Order: sequence, then C-alpha cells, then structure tokens
Amino acid sequence: MGGKNKQRTKGNVRPSSSGRAAEVLTREGGVIPGFVGFGSTLSSELSYVPAVHGAEDIDNLVDADFRLVLRKLSKRDVITRLKAVQDFGSMCQERDAEEVKGVLPYWPRIYCKISVDHDRRIREATQQAFEQLVLKVRRSLAPFLKSLMGHWILSQCDTYTPAASAASQAFQAAFSPTKQPEALGFCKDEILTVLQDTLLKETADTLSDPQSVTEEEREAKYVRMLTSSLLGVKKLLSLLLQDDRVALEEKLTQLVNSGKFWKYSKHKTPQVRGAFFEMLCALCEFTPGLVQSEAARLCPAVLLSIDDTDPVVLPPVWEAVLHVVATISDCWTHVNAKKGFLPKLWALLKEGGKGMAKALHPNLMPLLSKLPQQVTDPSLDFHTTFFTAFVQGLCSERAMTSPSESAVIVSSFVECLRYCVLHNMEEGEDQGKIRTMLISQQLLPLLEKALRNPSLQNGPLFLLVTEMLISWEKRAGLHCEDEANDKKDVFQRLLSDFWEDLCLLFVRYVDNEEADTQALEGVATMLQVMRYPERVNKKHTQKKKSVRMCFSKAEDSEKTKAEENEVEKLTQTVSELVNEEAFGSLQTQHFEDVVCQLAQLCLVHVNEKNSERHLVFLSLLLRSFHTRRVFSTLVEVDDKITDSNAMDEAVLKNPAMQFLLERVVVWLAEKGRRETEHLVEMVFSSLHSCSRQETTRILNHITTMGLEWGIILQIIQRACTDPETLKICRDWLKGSILGEQLLGLTEKVCKVGSSSRASISSPSSHSWTLISLVLSHHHNNESLIGEVYMENILEKLHTTLSETKSLSDAGNMEPLISFICDVASTFFSSVQDCLLLISAEELLLTVFQLTAQDQTHTHLSDSLLDKLKKVCVAGVKSLVQHSEFEVTDDGFLHSAAVWVTKQLLTVALDIKGLQVLVLAVQSLVETITSACSKASSVLLQFFSLLMPSQTEWTGIRQALPPQWVKTPLLSGRLRGVCEKPSIDIWTFKALDKLPAHLCACALLGRVAQTAALIPCDQNKAEYPSNLNYTVSELLYALQWCKELNYSPTIVSAYHNLLNDWGLSEGLQSQVPMKILLDTLYSRSLADEGLWSLTLENYIHTNNLADTHPAAVTKLYGSAESLFPVSQSKLNTLQVLCPSMKREDKEDLVALATAGLINWQDNDGVCVADVYGCLAVLLCCLKANTQVEEEVMQAILATVMEWRNSKEDWFLFSSDLSKATTGQLNLTVELMRFLSWLVAHCPAVLGSSQWDFVLCSMLAWLETTSENVSSLWSPWVQLFACENAALIVKLNQFFASSSPDVLEKLPPELAGEWTDFFVEGIYKLLLPLPVNITDAFSEPDDPVFPLAVLQSVGEATVYVPLQQLTQNSLPPRFIADQKTNLPEALQTLLNTFCPLLLFKARPLQVIIYQLLEKVMPQLPECDGEGDNNKSDDDRDEPCLSPPASLMAILSTCEELCDNILGGLQVGEFAVVQPLSVEYSCILGYLLAWKLLLTFFKSSPSHLRAHYAQYLRRSCTLNKLLPHLFKLMPENPVYPSQGGEMRETKTFFTENLRLTVDKSDSVKWELPHLACSVYYSTVQDLPAMVRLWWNSQEKRVSAAVEKFTIKYVSPVLSAQEISSVQTSTQMFDSMTVKARSAAREVIATYSVDDIFIELVIQLPQNYPLGSIAVESGRRVGVAVQQWRNWMLQLSTYLTHQNGSIMEGLALWKNNVDKRFEGIEDCMICFSVIHGSNYSLPKKACRTCKKKFHSACLYKWFTSSNKSTCPLCRETFF
Repeated sequence: MGGKNKQRTKGNVRPSSSGRAAEVLTREGGVIPGFVGFGSTLSSELSYVPAVHGAEDIDNLVDADFRLVLRKLSKRDVITRLKAVQDFGSMCQERDAEEVKGVLPYWPRIYCKISVDHDRRIREATQQAFEQLVLKVRRSLAPFLKSLMGHWILSQCDTYTPAASAASQAFQAAFSPTKQPEALGFCKDEILTVLQDTLLKETADTLSDPQSVTEEEREAKYVRMLTSSLLGVKKLLSLLLQDDRVALEEKLTQLVNSGKFWKYSKHKTPQVRGAFFEMLCALCEFTPGLVQSEAARLCPAVLLSIDDTDPVVLPPVWEAVLHVVATISDCWTHVNAKKGFLPKLWALLKEGGKGMAKALHPNLMPLLSKLPQQVTDPSLDFHTTFFTAFVQGLCSERAMTSPSESAVIVSSFVECLRYCVLHNMEEGEDQGKIRTMLISQQLLPLLEKALRNPSLQNGPLFLLVTEMLISWEKRAGLHCEDEANDKKDVFQRLLSDFWEDLCLLFVRYVDNEEADTQALEGVATMLQVMRYPERVNKKHTQKKKSVRMCFSKAEDSEKTKAEENEVEKLTQTVSELVNEEAFGSLQTQHFEDVVCQLAQLCLVHVNEKNSERHLVFLSLLLRSFHTRRVFSTLVEVDDKITDSNAMDEAVLKNPAMQFLLERVVVWLAEKGRRETEHLVEMVFSSLHSCSRQETTRILNHITTMGLEWGIILQIIQRACTDPETLKICRDWLKGSILGEQLLGLTEKVCKVGSSSRASISSPSSHSWTLISLVLSHHHNNESLIGEVYMENILEKLHTTLSETKSLSDAGNMEPLISFICDVASTFFSSVQDCLLLISAEELLLTVFQLTAQDQTHTHLSDSLLDKLKKVCVAGVKSLVQHSEFEVTDDGFLHSAAVWVTKQLLTVALDIKGLQVLVLAVQSLVETITSACSKASSVLLQFFSLLMPSQTEWTGIRQALPPQWVKTPLLSGRLRGVCEKPSIDIWTFKALDKLPAHLCACALLGRVAQTAALIPCDQNKAEYPSNLNYTVSELLYALQWCKELNYSPTIVSAYHNLLNDWGLSEGLQSQVPMKILLDTLYSRSLADEGLWSLTLENYIHTNNLADTHPAAVTKLYGSAESLFPVSQSKLNTLQVLCPSMKREDKEDLVALATAGLINWQDNDGVCVADVYGCLAVLLCCLKANTQVEEEVMQAILATVMEWRNSKEDWFLFSSDLSKATTGQLNLTVELMRFLSWLVAHCPAVLGSSQWDFVLCSMLAWLETTSENVSSLWSPWVQLFACENAALIVKLNQFFASSSPDVLEKLPPELAGEWTDFFVEGIYKLLLPLPVNITDAFSEPDDPVFPLAVLQSVGEATVYVPLQQLTQNSLPPRFIADQKTNLPEALQTLLNTFCPLLLFKARPLQVIIYQLLEKVMPQLPECDGEGDNNKSDDDRDEPCLSPPASLMAILSTCEELCDNILGGLQVGEFAVVQPLSVEYSCILGYLLAWKLLLTFFKSSPSHLRAHYAQYLRRSCTLNKLLPHLFKLMPENPVYPSQGGEMRETKTFFTENLRLTVDKSDSVKWELPHLACSVYYSTVQDLPAMVRLWWNSQEKRVSAAVEKFTIKYVSPVLSAQEISSVQTSTQMFDSMTVKARSAAREVIATYSVDDIFIELVIQLPQNYPLGSIAVESGRRVGVAVQQWRNWMLQLSTYLTHQNGSIMEGLALWKNNVDKRFEGIEDCMICFSVIHGSNYSLPKKACRTCKKKFHSACLYKWFTSSNKSTCPLCRETFF
C-alpha cells in the first residue's frame, strides 16, 4: 500500500495487482463475481467495466482501449474525466461498429453518472460522445433504451445550453421526428420514474457525496437536477402521443398529489420556480382533467404568484395565468380576486412591470378578455383603476429610461382601450360612462402628456391612436364601405366627441402667447402622424406584430362564441391596418377643421404679437397640410387684417401664391431674423400648390430681393433634396438672374478675402458653401446652374489663387485659400469631365504649384497644405480619367512639367525644398498611374517634358563644386590636371543649397522609379533614350557624393534621401547594360574626370569584367584606338586596363615604351606625351602585364638620361607652389615607376641605378620638407605621398628581401643604406608631422593634408630605435619638469606627446607607434629610483612615470570626464568615429597604453615606486570607470567568418592600430578600451583589486560579472601558460602548473627540508585574492610556515607582480632565512615586499632587526617611538 518507494513486507517479491486478486477469488470461490465494486446479483443490468481476467467471454466483448478509457471515467480528476469522454467519442467515431457494440452493456450506468456531472464541459462532451455512439451502433441501442432514456431527457433540459443542445442533437440522430413519440412512449414509465425520484426523493446530499463534494457544488447540482426534471416532465408531455399521456396520468397524479411538489412554486431559486410554472403550463395544455382535479392547489399557486417579477420566472408565470384562466372555468372560486389577485396586478402595472413590460404587458388584453363579471364588477371602477394603473406605469423609472419598455406599455394600453371600447358599445348609460371615461379620463390625458414628452412622441402612441380612429371611422361608415353595422351612430358620436375634446386640447396649447415650444412641436408631430400614418408605419410594425401574437395566444383559450368572433374581428381589422401598404387617411371632416382652426390661430398670433414660435408651428403644419382650403383660410385671415392691394389676377386666383407673396416673402425680408429654415420650408410647402411658371417667378423675385446669402443657400439646398423639387425649380436655377447674382458674390468674397485677414467673417462662410454647392452639385450629369456662369466663377477663383501664389506671404491669405480649396475639392471630386473647362485646368496648375513649394516660401500651414494636396489629387484624377485625355501644349501636365523643370534649374533648393517638390511630382505620377487608362504613354510624354536639354545638363554638371578631385587623385584612381589651382578652390565653402544637378537627378530618378516606365523585356528599339540619360546622370551624381565622402552635411543628407527612395543604386536595372555602358564610355572619352570614375564604378559594381568581358572589349575595339594618349583617353584607359585582354595590354606597353624611348625634345610639347606614355605603362604594370627586363632597363636608362638633360622635370629643390599640375604629375609618375622597380624588378638595378633611386628619393624628401606650406594643393600632397610610398618600398626591400636577392646587390649598398640614407630619411621625416601640424593647425579644414600624414606615418613605422633615442629634433624642454631622461629622449617626448591629442587619427597612431618603441628604454634612466634618499624620510618611496606623458594623461582625464560624465558604469558610450570626442578618448587610451608598456618593462623595485605614484595620484581610479563606459556589453570580435568553435572577443584578439583609415575604425575605440583594461588587470592587478573593493555594490557587481565572463578565463590561461613556458630557473625549487584547475605548485627542497605550496587562481581573477594553500611540508615549524604563507599571499594580493615574481621573492625570503638572517618582526618577511631590502635597523635593547619602511609605518600609525617587540624606546 502507499508509495512506490516504501519497503515491502518481507517475502513480498511482487507489487500488488487487482487482476491477480480476482484470479485468486475465482479459484477459491468457484464463482465469477460480476464486476469489481458492484454486486451483480442485485440488478439485472451490467454495472461496470470487467476487471476479472478469468471471465474470458465477457472480457472479449470490450476492446482493451475502451476498457482503459471507461476506467478513466470514474477518476476524480476533472481533466482526466473530460479527456476520457473526448477520447471515448473519437474512438466511437473511428472504431468498427462491432467493437463499439461491445461497450453498450456498460454504457448506461456510466452515462447516467457522467451526464449529470458537476463540470459542464464534461456534460457537453458526454452528449457529443453519445451522439457518436448512437451514429455507430444505430438499432443495437434498443435493448438499453429504458435504462438510458430518463437521463437522456434530463440532459436535453440541462441548464447549460450547449450540453442540452448536444443531447437534443444526439436524440435527433437516434430517432426521426415520427419515431420520437414512439420511443418515448416505450420508455415513458422509466423516464417518469427518474424524474419523479429526483423531484420527490432526492436531496442535495443524496445526489452528491458530501465527503468529496463542497456544499456549494452539491447545492448547484441539486438545483440543476430539479430544474431539468421539471422541464423534463414538460418535454415528455409535449412529445408523447395522446394515448400515452392518458396512460401516464395515474403516475402524474402521484407527483401532483405530493406536498413537496407544490412547494417548488415558492423555491428560493428562480430557475426552479420558472421551470415549475413551465411544467404547470404543460399540464394545463396536455392533461386538463388532472389539472381540474388539482384546481384548489393549482389556482392559488399560479394566480397569486403574478408578483414574482424575476426575469426567469415572470414569462412562464404569465403563460400559466393565461392557461389557468382559459382551462379552469371556476378558477376564481379558489382565489379571492379582489384581495389576492387584483391588488398584485395593480401594483405591477403601477411599476410598469418592474422592468419586465415586454414579457408582462402583451398578456394583459388576453387576460382582460377572460376576466368574468364577478371579478370586474363594478365595471366602471375596475376599468378606471386598470387604465389609471397603466398610465402610472408609464411614469415609472424604467419605462421613462427605456424607449422599448415605454413602447410596449403604450401599445398594450391602446389595445386594451380599443378592446374595452368595442365591448362597451351598447346604448346603455353604464357603457356610455365607460366610453366617456376611457376617452376623456384615460386617452386624452395620455395624449396631452405625450405632447410635452418627446420619448412618447417618438413611440408608437400617435400611430396606434390613428389606427384606432381609422377603425372607428370605418365602423361609422365614413370610408364608403357598406358595412352592416348597427352601431354606426354610436361610433359617429364617439368620433365627434373625441375630435371636439382633442380640438379644445390643441387650442388650449396653441392659443397662448407663451405657448410651450415643445408642446407645439408635439401637436404638429401628432397631426403629421394622423395625416401621413404610412410614413411612420414601418418603424412600429414589428412591435405591433409581437403584441398580436400574445393576443392570439389568448384566443386559443376557450371563450364564448360571441367574444371569440369579436376579438378575432378586432385582431383581423388591426392586422389589416398594420399590414396595409399605405394607410387610409382620416376621412372625418373634424380633422381638417382642427387644422384650419389652428392655422388661423397661429397667423393671428404672428400678425398681432409677431410670435416666432407660432410661425415655426405654422411652418410645421403647412409641411403636412399644404391644401387649398388651408391656404384659403390663411388668406381670409389676412384679408381681415390687411387691405389687399391690387394684385395680379394669377396671384389672386391661387391662395398659396397669394399667401407666399403677401406674407412669407415679407417675413423672409425682415432684418435681424436669425432662424429662416422654417420660412424656407414654408416657401416650398406653398410651392407645392403652384405651377412651374409660378415657382420660377416667385423664386426669381426672392433672389432679387437682396436677402442674405444664407437664405439663398437654404433655398437651393432645399430645392436639391429630391428630384421632384429639383425639376420644379430647374428654370430658376439655370436662369440668368441667379447666375449673375452668384458671379457677383464670387467676386465679392475673393475681393474681401484678399484685402485683409480680419475681414473674413462668418457670413462669408455661407457664401463659400453656396459657391461650392452650385459648382459641385450635379443631377443626371448636368450642372446645377448655367455652364457659362460656372466657367466664370472658376476663372475668378483661379485668378485669386494665382495672386496669393505670387505674394511672398501667402499665409495671410490662408482663410481665403482654405475656402477656395474646399470649393475646388468638392468640384473636382463630384463633377465628371469638370477639367474640360480651361479655367479648371489653370486652377489645378496653381494648386499643384502651391503644393510643390516649401512652406518656408509659401507660409502655408500643415493642415492647409494637406487640403491642397487632396485637391490636387482629386483634380488630376478627374483630368486623366477622361477617355479622350491627351498631353497638349497648353494643358495642365505640359505646364506643370515646364514649371517643375524651371524650379530645378533656376531655384536653389535645400533638402526640404527638394523633398517637397519631388513628393508633389511623385504624387502626380502615382495619381496618373492609378487613374489613367493610358498611363504609360501619358507618363512617357510627361517624363520627356521634365527632362532638361543636353546644354542644360552640361551647364548644371559644370556647376558642381570641383573638390571631388582630391580623393580619387590621392588614391591613384584618377590622373587629373587643373589649369590654375588656388587655395580658394580647395577651401570648401559650406553648402546650404543643393546644386541643380543633384536636384534634377533625384527628381527624374524618383519619377522614373515611381512610374516604372520600362518593363524588363523591352527591346532596344522601343527604348526611350531619355531614361538612359537620366540613369547615367544619376550615377554621375552618386559618384560625386561618393568622392566627396558624403560631406558636408547637406551631401550626406542628400545621399540618405536617395537611400530612402531606393535610388542609391542609380536605377541601373531599368536600363539595358550595353546601352548604359556605351553611354558612360562615350561620356568618359569626351569629358573624362568624374565620368571615368562613374564608368569604373559601374563596371566594378556589376562585375562586368568577369560576366561580360566581350561588352567591355567592344567599347574600345583595339589598343591603337587609345593612342596617342590625351588626358581624357588616359583616365578612360586607366579604368579599362584591369579588364583588358592580355594581348591588348601588351600592345599598350609596346606603344608606351616606344613613346618613351623615342622621345624627342620639341619645345616642351613632349612633357604631356612622356607623362601619358609613362602613365599608360604604369597602368599596365599595375594590371600585372609581363614586361621584359631589357625593356625596363632601357626605360630606366631613358629616365636617368632625363635626370641630366631635363632636371626641371624632377622638381628637385623646387618651389612646388609654382610648379604646374602637369609637372607635378610627371614627377609623381617617375616616383611610381621607381617604386615599382624596387618592389617588382630590383634585378635591373645596378650600382649607379641604386644611387639614382636613393638620391632621387632623398632629394624629393628634402623638397617635401621645404614645401610643407604648399601642401594645401592635392597635387603637392600627391607628390609627398608618393615620395613616402617610395621610402616604404625601400624599407620593405632592405628589411624583408631574401638572402639570394641581397647577395646580388652591389656590396656597399646595404651599408650605405643603413649608415647614410636611413639617417638622412628620418632626420627629415621625423620633424615632418610636427611641421605639418604647425602649418595647418585646424584638422577639420578642407585643405589639411591628412593623406600626407597617413603616408608619412606608414614610412615612420620603419624608423630604427637608435634614430629615435639619438634624434636631431629641435630641443624642447619645459620649465620645472622633473626628469632623469637624456636630452634627446626628453625632447622626443616633449615634442610628440602633445600630438597624441591632435584631432587627426593617423597622426595620433604615428605618435603612439613611435613612442611605443621608446617606452621600454625609459625605466633604465630612473636607475635605482628613490633608494638614494634616506629610508627614514618617508613612508613608501614613489616615482613619477615620464612627466610629459602624465601631463597629457591629466589633460585627457578632464576631457573624458566631460564627455563620459553623464553615463553610469556599465552603460555603453557610442562615440561617433573621427569626431572631436573620438580623438580625445583615442589620445587618452593611447597614452594609457604607453604608460602600461612603460610600467611592464620596468624592473620589480621600480614598478613598486611607479605604482605608489599612480595610487597617490588616483589616475587609475579615474581610468577604470571610463573603460567600463567604453567597453561594449558584449565585446565580440566583429569579423568572424563562418561558424567558430570558440567565440573571438576583443580580449582574445590583439588590436592592430594602422595609420590608414580602415573599416574597423568604428570598433577601434571599444577594442582599444578592452585592450587597455586587459593590460591594466595584467600589469596592475593589485591596484585594480583595491579599486574594485572600494566601489559600491552595483558597480562592483557589474565589473565582476563582465570580468568573469570575458577577462578572467583569458588572463588565467595566460598566467598559467607563462608559468609553464617560463625559462626562469630556481636552485632547489621546481614550479609546475595545472591549467585545467588554474593551479601553480611550487616545491622547495633543501637537505631534509621539503616544502610544497599550492597557488590557486580565483574564478574572478584578478579581482579576487589568490589563494595560497599548504601542500606537503617536512622540517619546518608551523609558525614559520604560516609566516611564509602569509608573505606569499600578501605579495600576490598587494603587489603588482606575476606569480613567478612572487615565487622568486618568496624563495629569496626562505633562502635568507636558512642563511641565518632573521625575519623583520613587523612584516614577518626577510625581504621587504616593495623595496626588496633586508632588515637593517636594530633595536639596542632586544637586538632585533627591522625594515626601515616597516619601522616608519609602525611609528606613524602607533604614534609611539618604542620597539615593536620589547617596547623600549627605539634609538
């Protein structure tokens, strides 16, 4: 029992098994038990899954998988059961029918249990699984039906709807609708037994196990089962056949006789009560006899429960009430209606059904029809109380807040009232009183209330009353229907009384000076509904229908014949009314009399009191009643009041026209009238009774009266509301009177708008709305007003907009422009073919121009600009959608293109201006593309119009600033000349506007890209040449930006803009390669320069040399075509040379060689030819062309000949500022030729040739030194760079050539080089960086010779150390500078250290590399450090590193504090490469690298002195936080190709600082910071440890985490490795290292003494202390051993030395100890830890010796001068 791991009883070898237990039972008892857990003898049905392996016949029926699933169904866990049920369902679906049938005997028991599970998901899944089972087994289910059906019915009534619907679905799947009653009849007794047991026997505790189920769950299940059982009885009765119902009555009687059953009517749970009343409804319907016998209990239970207003209970209660009053004739004998039933009903009605009106009120009329006289006597009082309660219910809170509730109550009220009137139509006095009471005391007060209540007006009340009146009129015979109605007179009298009372009510409200406006509106609304009931019919039809349904339910009950016929007749009448397509209007004369009376009253009040509210009411009346009689009545009133003037006969004939001209027009013309909508409505109400001619006449009259434009706008808007009215008013709208008025208005508002901003007032907004309306409103593709007037209005708008465009400050015109925008937008978007008008096209062009200019120029706001853009898009769409659209010379697109081109070429645009212009044109192109059917041809024409001419292109190309030459010239990619170079050209003036060429390229490129003009497969013949030009010009512009290195800022911004637009590749893909290549080649030949570089870039980017070599060869044909060499041919040849065939290159070499060898001096013409031939030769040599040595010797001989005959070509000792660029170019080519010879062909150089090369080189270097001030010129810079390159080649040759090559050299050459030339070179070269920075002090100046510094830097790398230590720099010393260095070295440091901070990276790197060579030599000069001073003078001696270096460090510290001060340790500082900050930090880190180099090369005793100085100056404490801001969080080495087994980091890879600016410059600072940190922890571990321990927790944690992750593994491995590879040998001590365990083991043995030490590096080395542990020791005392351990531990923790140095110190201590020298009793060490001295100071008393430094520390810290050991005064 219990857990798996518990100890079993002794001898119990196997775990327990229920299967084995069953077998034992079988063997011993001889009887097979049915199923484990249930007795098989107690019931005939099988109960559970077979668990006995011996019962093979049963076992075989159930599949093993099914057995497993069925077992899981009895588990307690909900999820397990749910999963099991789902699995069971899917298995039933997938398995064979036979396998599934094997489960059937065990299913009923399980189903009965899980179908009522607590978890609703399980119940739903059970029914779904049951459906699958049913579908699979079909008829095989029959034997098990009786045991299943009871719970199946229960499940179909489950309160969880998905479960109930799943059970019903399973039931439908099992039985067709015809078979269902039979199946239920077959099982009816069993079903009722299950339901009856639940209702009468079960409790919450019997249904669920109280021990395992909570009380809430038990109660919830019980309530659910009760509800399902009650609903189950209802379902059973509704589905059974009548015979089966009769057979069940006996069992049902048992249920109904039970007292417990009737208690459910008062159950605390609404669900149960609701289900109980639903079941009673079923009993009344299907077993009336049984109900009759139980009437005494049934009637009170139902009729006295009507006050149960729970939403779940109320509907079934009222259904039951109707069933009871219909089924049980003597129901009222069992209930006291007066005391029990009616008071509850009145309370319910007064509260409006307590929010349940929708369920309650539709049942009231059927109930009313069934109430017997004994209940309703006295009838008048009953009806009064009933309807009064009804009306009170309308005032309840719920009815007032809910329109739907209110509508239901009103509908029910009117229905009940109609019913009561129809049932009280006799002539008797009582019935007459009831009728009078219903009309005068109930209906009219309700109507009066509705007049002041908008929610009642919006409800169905007026419509229902109208229906009722029409019904009464029909019964009174007013609709000409020959109805045989004996009560005609009564109905007529009834109608007469109603109208008389209603008229009095209306007059009371209207005939009042201070009439309530809302009440007047209510009267008008009511009359309107009565006049046109069909207009509101649709809104309320649905509600009426729902009421009818409840009505018909009441009709089902058993009524008297007379009542039935009456009610049916009523229902039919009302239904007919409701469903009629159009109501018959009220026919009674009273109706029109009331209207005329009210109209007269209104007019009197208007005339006498000038009452505005009565005027509005009159307008509302006339809207519905524009009949001749009403207008006649109004005219009569007028005649009484005013004397009628002589009028047209036509006017007098038509009362409507007379009223309009006499009254309405006068009212309209009154000054100061604010509201005119009602008067305009009155005009159109009157016009309904006028002819078309009369209408035109009247409206023209109104137009010319000089009314406010707002009124004219209202009239036109009203005229456009429907086609009929528009048709009547057409003549007026198209006429000249309105047209002229509108044109005058347009001129007026444009004039007012442009005069001043303030004058645009609100009235003019009506004017703009009016103009917009008449322009944009079209009916049947016809304009609202005459086309002539429309054209003139547009012309005026365009003129106004053009004026605003020309103003410099268009912002003041903003309101006017905004109005014009609104008008134009509406016009363009709503009027088809609007842009066929010329004025419309001109207006559109002006709008486009405003959108295409920068806001700084137009001063328009963002919102207005957006508005203009939308107008432009709408206009262009409208323009190009026209089927016959073409680009014409005077059309919009032509004008727009001409204007854009002019903007590009003549207006200096900045980035924003270009963006705005391009976006405007792009929007135009996109609109054309999306809207035009012929977009491609239109866009091709538009593109051609935008394109500048060839002359214009050349002009804007030449206007590009020429500073681009510098970069390609110095990099050797271009060989260029300049006519008259001056310093002004190269001083780049800050560009604030873009050159026109760049703007044109960007715009045309963007248009071409947006339009996607050329499909990929287009042939050359169909190809538009202008796109080819555009792409080549765009490539040219991109090359210009590239050569300028994307500076200044505006060029960088331009390139970023092209990047964003996807133009950075230059749209190369849109032009066929061969066409573009030809274009670029021809341009390169014609104009060279930047075109050549563009061609080179195109060939290189697309790799054409490899992919299309034939196309490249085809360009030039043969080598001869490129000779003789001109400047343009030279640059083109240089570009093509690497791609040429070998034969062509050899031909070029032959031609060039011939040109050089056969040179003739013809009056200076020769210089260009010689230069060209030499350049061609070098191009070919650079492209690896093979040339014979004899040829090279011949050329060199020629060059040496020039040295004698043409010395001026070499520019030795010349003033380079006076030399032409051609001369400089020739000299540069000579240098390049000599460099090539040294590097590739030294064999041709003999003794004289070497002399020539070396002497020339030195002479050129001297020339460079003399011409530092001329280095502003790129050609002079090129001269200096090539000279330095020649020096580099010579250094490389002498330093790294093979012995074979060196042997062949002239014997004295190497010596001359070393002794003479090297000294000469560096004597001139070392001062050069200083001279350059003196001459050009501003590194950001465009003329600063950075390239020269780079080249000089590459040459100075080779300087020998001796040249540095014995340099001949001008002496430079600083006052009060403490130094032990020789003068030469001090001068070197003082000269070069300040340059570490110069903002030029190449210079900083050069200086670093030079000083790094010197650093290891400097410590020697400090000798023994401070030891010559008395030991007693101070605590610990300290010594400063070189003062120049420390001065730079302190300067850099301040700068770095300012730069990095705002960051926390651990935050990575992103520094812009090559910025000022970059230079400061680079200088700081390089200075530290030098200091650490200096420190590392110092001997141990000096290192302690330097460390002490650093500690005191806190320099390191400032460095470390800076480093943790500069080192990246993840210092992974960037260029890791492919998968690496070990990740490279900045700590594992060495930093190589090169002078040239490489791609790694962005990683340089982080890598350098990591390198400095690594050197620091390697060389100054104790100081770093001290700093780390002093930091706050956040900082120390971040530092430790970073160090452990990236630094410690590398450093530990190196430390261990240095021990392993150490060559240091110790007598009597051996040292071993274990790299895996980070351990070093030292073994010391002398004679019989044997000592072993284990040094363990911590995981966070060097931050954590090194652990020194004891190994084996023999012959050493414990105390002594501890002292030695402490010594080593202290040294390794507090001194900045390596493990080997620590071990050496420790061994010396031990050696001295064995030599008899005693320990110092303060530090317990023989040799002092920092100054390595022996104990010398002895106490006179105890004779013990101490170290001087230890004593000094002892005296200062203890404030005593006594011996530490004997406490006697120390002398």
